Amino acid sequence: MPSDFSRRMFLAGMGAAAVAAKVCPLAMATSADAPAAAKESFPIGFSTLGCPAWGWDKVLDFARQHAFTSVELRGVQGNMDLPACAEFSARRIEQSKKEIADHGLHISCVDSSSSMHESDPQKNEAQLADARRFIDLASELGVPYTRVFGNLIEGPADEAVARVAKSLRKLGEYAGPKNVIVLIESHGDFVHSPTLLEIFKQADSPNVALLWDANHTYVQGGEDPAFTVSQLGKYIRHTHLKDSIGKGDQAHYVLTGRGEVPVKKQVQALADIGYKGYYSYEWEKAWHPDLAEPEIAFPDYAQVMTGYLKDAYAHRSK
Repeated sequence: MPSDFSRRMFLAGMGAAAVAAKVCPLAMATSADAPAAAKESFPIGFSTLGCPAWGWDKVLDFARQHAFTSVELRGVQGNMDLPACAEFSARRIEQSKKEIADHGLHISCVDSSSSMHESDPQKNEAQLADARRFIDLASELGVPYTRVFGNLIEGPADEAVARVAKSLRKLGEYAGPKNVIVLIESHGDFVHSPTLLEIFKQADSPNVALLWDANHTYVQGGEDPAFTVSQLGKYIRHTHLKDSIGKGDQAHYVLTGRGEVPVKKQVQALADIGYKGYYSYEWEKAWHPDLAEPEIAFPDYAQVMTGYLKDAYAHRSK
């Protein structure tokens, strides 16, 4: 079931083990089980938020069969508490890591629902403790990133920004020795570049960076992709991409390239700055059961995104 935060954001908003710097965008596919037609592999992935009914084996098998190179962990078979999933238990985690490697995949990010905005000290500490559990899991899996939220701006905006920045700095101090970087997602009330820039300035941590949800900064934030990347590009380590029709609370997700979000332009903006992370598909099937099934949406994304990336790399090389 979704967390309270996820329910609120659903209603209010829309109702790798390699470090990303080592990802080679045009690495040749080497898996003998990859589709015969896939001669090149691209840094594309999907979040398990899009396949809440799938078990661990199906997630890995489907990713390999459809030429994805990464999987973003946001629950397994509907269980969003990743550190409590059987696949990542002490007795099972080494086998899971081997299965990931055997499928020729990387885990791009381990996603928590931890929110950094809480002003109540006890609630804030509870959120930090939850985030640390996900940082520990990322470290054990050899994954470079853990996602958290800023979430809500309650009270004066400058105080909310300061609280989020302070919380991120604490998490960065914890995550750094574990070779993990904490990513705040552009999400909720934190979808504007000036606000996020101020957070990074105040956090002042090499272990804090950005997960750019490009849909949110465009639809809720009203920012052109080129502007967002010009402002935040040096902080972007991971990316969520998805298309939609409508604005703000009325936005409805659609298959990639069929909506109003300039996804291709977002990809080009990243390629132009030499972005080396993954282009991860966040198909929010867990929160929107009426969306197309992942068996349809995921292969469609892989095909469309491969075309976008080929064009982006060709444009950059000119």
